[in-house]
Amino acid sequence: MQLVAIQYKPPKGKPQIARQELSALIQESGEKGSGIIVCPEMAITGYVWDSKEEVLPFCEQADGETFQLLAPLAKKYRSWIVCGIAEKEDDRLYNSAIVINSSGELAGCYRKILLFEQDETWATAGTERMLFNTEFGTMAPRNCMDLNDNDLIYWLWKARPDILAFCTNWLNEGTTIDDYWMLRTPHWYGWMIGANCWGTDRHIEFRGESAIISPQKKTLLKAPITGNVIISCNITKEDT
Repeated sequence: MQLVAIQYKPPKGKPQIARQELSALIQESGEKGSGIIVCPEMAITGYVWDSKEEVLPFCEQADGETFQLLAPLAKKYRSWIVCGIAEKEDDRLYNSAIVINSSGELAGCYRKILLFEQDETWATAGTERMLFNTEFGTMAPRNCMDLNDNDLIYWLWKARPDILAFCTNWLNEGTTIDDYWMLRTPHWYGWMIGANCWGTDRHIEFRGESAIISPQKKTLLKAPITGNVIISCNITKEDT
């Protein structure tokens, strides 16, 4: 099976273009085989928004346009797709990740629990930690700042998912990030698929360096700091 991280920078506030570009990257990765494909946090909208009113026009329901576009691809390539969106449900907005199973069904929608300061301008925190049974092992979706939540670290140690699907907009603070990601998960031994953004969004710069990390805490693949990039590796069920 393939583990895939798609590093992608969406055009700010242009969701239709972002969906088409992202679906093209997913199709390219899907042609290499079935597996789990992870896209960045807020991959359709861009990340930095100053208010709920500003981001609202770009929010969607979990089964909205992004799901409708990506679901046929998940089914075609028999892959699970995890993609960050700005979600709207009733009068609340969430920094979320939709999870589409290999049959093209909406398996769930994870809502970021530990909000970063840029989320707090508009998003409501989620409350549910999710775990999905896939053909490739158990998978937990998480978003960016969640990795700094000590409760998550305890949950990982207790639930022991085989795969962490990590959608992120990780900042560029001048140092590599995969070492820090491994440092934050010392007692969990599974596959980590980290899909990051790159470039700048208003005053914030993102690091890129999307990575696939093995259960042995080794970075097998890492993207460059800039550029839309697909990184993927083949593993067997015995590896999970």
